[in-house]
Amino acid sequence: MQPVLEVSIYTLLRMAFIWQLISAAIYLVGLLTIGVFLYDNLKSLVSIIKAVLEPYFQPHLPKTLVEKFGQWAVVTGATDGIGKEYARELARQGINLVLISRTKEKLIAVTNEIESQYKVKTKWIAVDFCRGREVYDQIEKELAGIDVGILVNNVGMMYDHPESLDLVSEDLLWNLLTVNMGSVTMLTRKILPQMIGRRKGAIVNLGSSSELQPLPNMTVYAASKKFVTYFSKALELEVAEHNIHVQLVMPNFVVTKMNAYADRVMQGGLFFPNAYTFARSAVFTLGKTSETNGFWTHGIQYAFMKLAPLPIRTFLGHQLFKRLRIEALEQKQKKLKLT
Repeated sequence: MQPVLEVSIYTLLRMAFIWQLISAAIYLVGLLTIGVFLYDNLKSLVSIIKAVLEPYFQPHLPKTLVEKFGQWAVVTGATDGIGKEYARELARQGINLVLISRTKEKLIAVTNEIESQYKVKTKWIAVDFCRGREVYDQIEKELAGIDVGILVNNVGMMYDHPESLDLVSEDLLWNLLTVNMGSVTMLTRKILPQMIGRRKGAIVNLGSSSELQPLPNMTVYAASKKFVTYFSKALELEVAEHNIHVQLVMPNFVVTKMNAYADRVMQGGLFFPNAYTFARSAVFTLGKTSETNGFWTHGIQYAFMKLAPLPIRTFLGHQLFKRLRIEALEQKQKKLKLT
């Protein structure tokens, strides 16, 4: 009977050892996962804190955006929403502006408003980015002689309201692809050489939190914003050796005309800042971090969204925009009845 007892004890010890190994592996994977998650979500905050504290320890470092990047900024989509407020905030910090948008009358009104409020030089360029390649030669000519220190690629398009792909017009889809991906690529290509030549500059690309997962009923829009994310992160490494800062900004819902289909968003609130509040917060992060959600509550939302696996995020996004689609169609029906 003794040998049987010895074998049993040996087997138990071996099983206990194997279980300890499995437990250690699980703990290690868990710690690594938590570490990666914290790094991914806190790196922007740490970068901002570091940049805020650096001048106290290294007072010779440039302190203002003008000192860091230059005297001129180009802002696209500059007559409404986030683009307009970006322009106003940059002007408040003493940066001269080139405003690019489609409507001449709006451009004149915004430039007059900014010039009357801030002591900066302004220039406007009226182009329709939906026209594609031909507009960039015009922009290049208009920018001749201007050393662009900051480029804000803000212009973008979205569906009129959440909709299934088969019901979105082909014209809108072509324009969306041309504007959302073409403008950020080609305008950066036009301005980048002069920044490289001066070894100074910043490129700000307005993406969206919608890039975090596929979004049914916003299929093409979300996919185009994923392009902006990958484009920005790859470009950041390409130009780092030239002392050029690339920043990806990924807002969630902001109170702008682009979200007019959603009544709840347009009411504003803690999670739905207006364009002025968002832009002031986002510009504060410029030069401090390469990736930001722009506003603190958006950062919290984004972090919690990333906790869920991709299929769950996609499912929840589908449910949200399916409901928003219904609300938008009901809103449109009410307006039709009133008219």
